[in-house]
Amino acid sequence: MNREQAIQLVNSSLQEGAELRKAVARECGSGIVEAAFLISKCLHSAGKLLFFGNGGSAADAQHLAAEFVGRFVRERGGLAAVALTTDSSILTAVGNDYGFDQIFARQIQALARPGDVAVAISTSGNSPNVLEGVKAARRANAKTIGLSGRDGGALAKEADLAITIASSNTARIQECHIAIGHLLCELTDEGLE
Repeated sequence: MNREQAIQLVNSSLQEGAELRKAVARECGSGIVEAAFLISKCLHSAGKLLFFGNGGSAADAQHLAAEFVGRFVRERGGLAAVALTTDSSILTAVGNDYGFDQIFARQIQALARPGDVAVAISTSGNSPNVLEGVKAARRANAKTIGLSGRDGGALAKEADLAITIASSNTARIQECHIAIGHLLCELTDEGLE
């Protein structure tokens, strides 16, 4: 690939991402606001957020939990948020003893309480361990938000609130997921009523 082709690739990828974000604004804006109100209500009621996903979605889960516990933009007290993707001892013990499809469900069974919010992230919407986590959250009477892509997969049907990025490009879906996560932080920081 020469320099001119590389510039074209950069321009094309950035343009594709920008167009997808415009579509997300049109198609998902009200769902994002609804999710922010759900999160705000949870946190104002002394609940906690439980984020989880695989691969890049695991990284997003950790990133977003850090934004809530640390801060997003404005200075404020830490907000209760946990990424279920970070404890290698739990992940390997549960994966070994109960199966990889139970790594999030087992943690949610142990940690979730009524009124908490579980945020499940899966670009396909069909990751078995993410779906099992959503089911465990429902059993714990926690609310669930699903961030998915493509047609939403099974996650769009299982979650209480689903936000689906209508794209088949995993990288672009992930870019939109983190943008949505940042909006959830920003809206929460603004103090929803």
